[in-house]
Amino acid sequence: MWGYQVFDCRVLINVPYWKHNHCCWITLFALPVYLYDVAQFVTMSIFRRRGSSHQQQEQEHPELQSESKVNELKAALGPLSGRNLLYCTDACLRRYLEARNWNVDKAKKMLEGTLAWRSTYKPEEIRWHEVAMEGETGKLFRANFHDRVGRTVLILKPGLQNTKSMDNQIKHLVYLMENAMLNLPEGQEEMAWLIDFTGWSFTTNVPVRTARDTINILQDHYPQRLAVAFLYTPPRIFEAFWKIVKYFMDPKTFQKVKFVYPKNKESVELMRSYFDMDNLPTEFGGKATMKYDHEDFSRLMAQDDVKAAKFWGFDEKPGSLSTSHATRAAVAPEPAA
Repeated sequence: MWGYQVFDCRVLINVPYWKHNHCCWITLFALPVYLYDVAQFVTMSIFRRRGSSHQQQEQEHPELQSESKVNELKAALGPLSGRNLLYCTDACLRRYLEARNWNVDKAKKMLEGTLAWRSTYKPEEIRWHEVAMEGETGKLFRANFHDRVGRTVLILKPGLQNTKSMDNQIKHLVYLMENAMLNLPEGQEEMAWLIDFTGWSFTTNVPVRTARDTINILQDHYPQRLAVAFLYTPPRIFEAFWKIVKYFMDPKTFQKVKFVYPKNKESVELMRSYFDMDNLPTEFGGKATMKYDHEDFSRLMAQDDVKAAKFWGFDEKPGSLSTSHATRAAVAPEPAA
């Protein structure tokens, strides 16, 4: 069993010493080795049991594995400072780990890519007056109601496209992603998207390249931020566009996209499961009336810009924000009492 033969001392107890003198010497030599090997075996057994117990605890309590992986990723990243330290909260690290199936090396690579992107693109420094023109028609804005579990809602209306600059359109989306994150309720990490295709056509559609770049930014730098995206009454001609862009999505993102048709019973029930119908705008099958007011929305964003500046650690006064574009925006229906 141990890789060599060990003499049992018990067979020598009642045997005359002179007959087994040589054997006793061998026994005296082998005994310490035997005891050492037994000690090793016991120690290894204890560690195996501890390891097995630890694995069992992690299986029974996933939060233990989560905490362990977060600490491992934190150690792999090394010391952080400034905005990187503000960004890389435990919740942030957990999102990147989830996006990479809890593989620490892959999550580290992904997160380092985001930190590099944020250092050059500087999404936290974008201000409303820089993108306000993109929002004049209400093609994209943050609603002031939440879904049933308290998630922030972004409303998109691609049929109201009003500009040609793809870079500014992406910048506008990034700004509102950052804004939505800043306004997430405590304990909530994800948001929901409502996409209304009224008026959509190929003439208002973004190019495939822009769609791909947008998807890559959202997947690579905002992992686990999208809970669900409802595509409400997309026209048949959208299917051709969808068949192309869906290949840019990773499986997790793809599964979060839901096509909704008001005449389909399952679609209606799906919307009911996510939203209170009294809060949901009529454009999405609800009962609430939604009015788009750019001026009101601009004032709200100016206030949030001050809040964002305070969070990221740089000063900004409300008066320093440009109001030249603050001329008509969108507000969503008030939540029902």
